[in-house]
Amino acid sequence: MSEDTEKHLALLSALRAAQGKSDSSFEQAVTNAFEHVFEHLGRLNDHVSLGGPDGGAPHLKPGESPTLR
Repeated sequence: MSEDTEKHLALLSALRAAQGKSDSSFEQAVTNAFEHVFEHLGRLNDHVSLGGPDGGAPHLKPGESPTLR
């Protein structure tokens, strides 16, 4: 399993475990999840922003996979 998949599972698990608690653990779990989402969005934006002023996706380099990073 990839490190990122493990991180996603851990974030989901923390959200589930914190539901209904009144000790601010749910708020912390949500904050952690959103921070991770924003990391992904930042990487995606860095990838897409290389496409030029029209915002198009950059051309793939030889051998580069078209999947999101």
